[in-house]
Amino acid sequence: MAAVRRHPLITFWVLTYAISWGFLPIEAVGFIAGGPFIAALIVIPLTQGLSGLRELGSRLIRWRVGWIWWALAIGVPLGVHLVTAGLNVAAEGGLPSLSFTSLTTFLMMFAVRMVNPADGPLGEHPGWNGVALPGLQADHSPLLSAMILAPLVTIWHVPLFFLEEGGLEPPFLVGGLVTTMAVTFWYTWLFNHTAGSVLLLVVAHNIEGDIPAQGWIYMGVWLAVAIGLVVFDWQSWHGTAPAPATTVLQPAYEGESRVR
Repeated sequence: MAAVRRHPLITFWVLTYAISWGFLPIEAVGFIAGGPFIAALIVIPLTQGLSGLRELGSRLIRWRVGWIWWALAIGVPLGVHLVTAGLNVAAEGGLPSLSFTSLTTFLMMFAVRMVNPADGPLGEHPGWNGVALPGLQADHSPLLSAMILAPLVTIWHVPLFFLEEGGLEPPFLVGGLVTTMAVTFWYTWLFNHTAGSVLLLVVAHNIEGDIPAQGWIYMGVWLAVAIGLVVFDWQSWHGTAPAPATTVLQPAYEGESRVR
């Protein structure tokens, strides 16, 4: 218990990987997408108690962030898909067909994934951005924090490519891994500009992840977005992250938990 309280972030990562990957040999269970959320719900009470759970809960329902951020949370991933489709058509790859049925299915999946902690958006971001990112930003700049977080999140996704048919083909394996790295910078940027709202990230991820990706082109567009965010908003990536984005689990000593 003392080790957990002194090293909450390390404990979080160990639990996240152990919970998500622990059942991979068992076909009926497999990869647990909600591992980061489960790990957060274990680590936070042990290190912060009810106050930590309340903080995480407030992030999950933090919707008063200004309409522009809602527009970006929805518009950026949609824009990436539209640009990807346009470039795919230009490369004579064809345009994905859309129908009323596919639109209805998308909306149904969107609604379910918003409340399903066993799925990607809600299963991941309370951990990645409710615990890990604020913890990193307590000691590092947002840029360095994103550079640390991105590979850890990407490695966590690796088993998914082995479980999905065709996932090991280069356009999807390499493209998927690099895309995950790039999109982590986007989520970091959005998180820091929305007073630490995990809700906005769940919405953005829901849209980004529900439409089929298209390999190299999709990867390239997300790389352009990530680089653009860093280059054109350089100042926000340096120094200290906004206060609501750095309220974190701090190492506790002698039975005392600290909240920053």
